[in-house]
Amino acid sequence: MSCSSARVFNNLITQRILVFNSRPLSNSLKISSVSSISLPIGSKKSWFSTRFCSTKRTPVVNFSSMATQSKQSVYDFTVKNAKGQDVDLSTFRGKVLLIVNVASQCGLTNSNYPELTTLYQKYKDQGFEILAFPCNQFNGQEPGSNEEIQDFVCTRFKAEYPVFGKVDVNGKTSEPLYTFLRSSKGGLLGDSIKWNFTKFLVDKEGKVVDRYAPTTAPLSIEKDIKKLLGVA
Repeated sequence: MSCSSARVFNNLITQRILVFNSRPLSNSLKISSVSSISLPIGSKKSWFSTRFCSTKRTPVVNFSSMATQSKQSVYDFTVKNAKGQDVDLSTFRGKVLLIVNVASQCGLTNSNYPELTTLYQKYKDQGFEILAFPCNQFNGQEPGSNEEIQDFVCTRFKAEYPVFGKVDVNGKTSEPLYTFLRSSKGGLLGDSIKWNFTKFLVDKEGKVVDRYAPTTAPLSIEKDIKKLLGVA
C-alpha cells in the first residue's frame, strides 16, 4: 500500500469511530439513529436532544373557567328554565336571592320545600326571590324530567318561585352559575356542593354574601334575609 493510500485509509478509519463518553465505539456497534441512544436515569439531556428532539407543547387554556372568573355578579349569568329557554338573571337585579339546589327524593325534601314556600310567601312582595335548581348528582335523588319536577314541586309544595332546568353543580359539567357561587363562598371542606339543598344568599348587588349547609333550615336564614331586605 502506498503512503497516500495509507493516509486515506487512516482517515476513513478515524471517521468511522464514534467517541461517546470518552470511549471509542468500534464500527461493529450498530447505531440506527442518535435518538435511539438511551441516556442513564437521572442524566441530563444532551445538547442535541434539547435542541432538535424536544417537543413544544401548547398550554391548555380553560376558556370556560376564564369566562366564569371574569363575571362579577350573579346578574352576569344566563340559565335555562324548565322548558330549555334562556333566562337572563339580570332580570332579578335589585332583589335578594336565595339560590338552592333541590331534589325530589331526598331526606331533606319534605322539610326544606315547605319552609322555602313560607319564606317566599312572606317576603316576595318585599324584593325577595328564590331560585331553585334541580340536581341529580347526589345519589340520583332527582331522576325525573324537568316537566315531572315542575309538577311535583308545584302540586305538592305549592311552589310559586322559579324552578329551573336540571343542572350539575359540581365537576367539569357544572353550571357556570354554580362554579361562580362555589368560588364566591367555599364550604367547610372545600368549595364543592356537598348535598341537596345547599343554599346561597345573594344581596341586591348580585354578590354572594353567605352559604348555608344542606341541613340548615330555610326559616333559620330568615333573619339574614330580613337584614338584606332592610325590613324589621
